[in-house]
Amino acid sequence: METVIYYLALSGLLTILLWTPYILARVFVWGIPTFLHNYPEGFPAQEPEAPLWAQRAKRAHLNMVETMPAFIAVTVAALSLGDPVNMAQIGTWAQIFFFARLAHAVVYIAGIPGLRTPIYLVSWAAVLAIGFMTIM
Repeated sequence: METVIYYLALSGLLTILLWTPYILARVFVWGIPTFLHNYPEGFPAQEPEAPLWAQRAKRAHLNMVETMPAFIAVTVAALSLGDPVNMAQIGTWAQIFFFARLAHAVVYIAGIPGLRTPIYLVSWAAVLAIGFMTIM
């Protein structure tokens, strides 16, 4: 059970921290005074162009935000309803989810072709595995 909670917490922290790269890129592209005044003039129609890696970082963060509710739901259900015998396996799947999502962010931001979708599918499989282990 502790492993499940640990990787749930790490996944939450990863979700929170994934905004950092693209926000820092905004600081450098917009400049500190504009950033501190909320938005540049003409925003969003005339938003200064962010570097491609920062655009990918934003999409990686949003993808994580979209995936976390399902992970949280199956994890909380597993902690509440799951068979204690399966808890070690559920913990392993939670760990797989976290490391797949970490790798997904790195691959997505770096723009490494061909790896993003397979890594995402590993995290998706982990969510499904936790869900099925909980209800079976």
